[in-house]
Amino acid sequence: MVLLVVDATKGMQTQTAECLVIAEMTTRNLIVVLNKIDLFPEHEREERLRLAEKKMRNALRGTKFEDAAMVGISACVGGEKVAAIGGSSGVDFPGNMSVTHNIHGLLEILQAQMRAPNRDFKPSPDRFHFAVDHCFPIKGQGTVLTGTCLSGSARPNDMVEFPTLATQKKIKGLQMFRRKANIIQQGDRAGICVSNFDAKLMERGVIASPGTVKLIRGAIAVVRKVRFFKGALHSGAKFHISVGHTTVMATVSFWGAREIAEQADRALETFEAETSSLNKKSQQLTLGNSSLGGSADLAGLPRLKFDWNQDFLHQDDYLDTLPQHENNSETKQKHGEDNGLPPLHWARLEFLTPVYCPMDSLVIGSRLDTEVNANACRLAFSGRLVARYDAKTDDKRLRTYTKKERVGTVCRLGDPYRRNDDNQLVRYEVFGSDLFKKETNMSQFVGLFVETDKGDIGCIQSSFGTSGKFRVHFPSGTDVREGDPLYLRFKRYANDPRKAIHQDIRLPPSRAGYRVDPPAKKKKNKQKNGVHLEASNSESTSESHKTEVVFGDIEKLKGDVLANGKYTVAIVSGLFSMEDDISKHKGRKVVSVTTEEVGVINGSFGKMGKCKVSFKDGISAEEGSRVKMLAFS
Repeated sequence: MVLLVVDATKGMQTQTAECLVIAEMTTRNLIVVLNKIDLFPEHEREERLRLAEKKMRNALRGTKFEDAAMVGISACVGGEKVAAIGGSSGVDFPGNMSVTHNIHGLLEILQAQMRAPNRDFKPSPDRFHFAVDHCFPIKGQGTVLTGTCLSGSARPNDMVEFPTLATQKKIKGLQMFRRKANIIQQGDRAGICVSNFDAKLMERGVIASPGTVKLIRGAIAVVRKVRFFKGALHSGAKFHISVGHTTVMATVSFWGAREIAEQADRALETFEAETSSLNKKSQQLTLGNSSLGGSADLAGLPRLKFDWNQDFLHQDDYLDTLPQHENNSETKQKHGEDNGLPPLHWARLEFLTPVYCPMDSLVIGSRLDTEVNANACRLAFSGRLVARYDAKTDDKRLRTYTKKERVGTVCRLGDPYRRNDDNQLVRYEVFGSDLFKKETNMSQFVGLFVETDKGDIGCIQSSFGTSGKFRVHFPSGTDVREGDPLYLRFKRYANDPRKAIHQDIRLPPSRAGYRVDPPAKKKKNKQKNGVHLEASNSESTSESHKTEVVFGDIEKLKGDVLANGKYTVAIVSGLFSMEDDISKHKGRKVVSVTTEEVGVINGSFGKMGKCKVSFKDGISAEEGSRVKMLAFS
């Protein structure tokens, strides 16, 4: 239960909003108390109070306290000066002036809404957690520690640990309200007596079952941004982290928003079902697993387990929205985005000063260095501690990666096939370029997968030639064309010293087809065309012919140098594969892409699919420039 006391004359202020945020994290029940209504003129008081309630109701819209009860009171009619005079002199104020106004209305609402919490009274000495608020010695008895049992139970002769002092003591006796007790349980206000303990060593802190509260230098938490916080949450930034009664500085990094949204649906549904059940039973307040600073359940943080073997995409900052879910109303509702809640993230907290706290505790991240009068909420995020984190040993265990992409080009198509299942014309083999440099060792890329614009997936089989080209096999076939892009997409892990390439892509199943052979008269047409080209050197071909463009690269210029300084022969790669019989293609026209100079194929050059192209008037194109061959079909 939270009483949110608001100045009725001023309404919601910055500190009021921060109190509201903390209330959302720690309770389900809230009563808004509009104080100082005596400052409203008596004849306007009812109307002014109604307007103040309306403004507060608008401010609560979007929170879980939209229907919270409100009451207008005056804690002290006349203000602080009257309270000070009355308190010091015991003066009774005459006439109609009373010290308070409508306190009985507040008491009636409290009595109507207060419910006994649902405590966990099962014997659990191994989960004992006790918040100490005072420590003093009693002569002849020992040292008494007063406080509240947050979880578990304890009996006389049980051993308890003082985590900050690294010592253990046996419970000598227990008292509640000055009466001896045989056991204390969750929610009990009690005094614990121990012997041989110096009361000066401790004023406030915690005692717990041995080994349950450890010193941690870092932790992994599941967090959610406070929607009233206007600033960005940058990875690597420092925040004030409040856990229990301690506030320390920590360096915070965020990641995993997409992975939680994709993989934690089941856990979120379970959590929401539990939360809905508890909301229907408003009298219940589950504190069975109470931890420092309140219950992370009430803050809307699910009980997720962190998987050290899961891959996570690197994030520079906290993502306020998930782009891939923006148009999915069902997913938005499931993950809280329809209610204005930012998505869940994993966060790594590296404390500048180690702290003692148990796992599953609620933590609050703040920017307390923000200017107080800046009229901005300083509470940045809330979280639940999930696992311990040690930068020295656990940094390499985190599997964060960045996505990489290289883009190549289809430079040549393999033989055409007609696929059996859909009768579509496809290629099972294509040749690519522009993905690797000429000096690249292709052996490290053989076996990697590439994709087309349409999502067809192929596997790099081998290199093709010596200019960085490669051969790709598509088991399901592809209908790409020359000049289309080929994408090599992969992941690179941040903590991998080898900087290896990782892919999660799988090849599709094979889809068989039969080869489509060219018409028998094709060779005759080629021979006729070849003679025609050599005899007339015509710049145009018959309209009955259809041309197919094949691209290649000039690797070297050779032959005699003409008077104009041009070479007469070019060595070209990429037009043919090693298996092709280049002698059958003599006389075909080859055109320089850059200079539009025309040459004809004279024959092969070596055994790597290269060919010699003669240019009657010479060629001025540079080595490495592109050429195209027109083949008639």
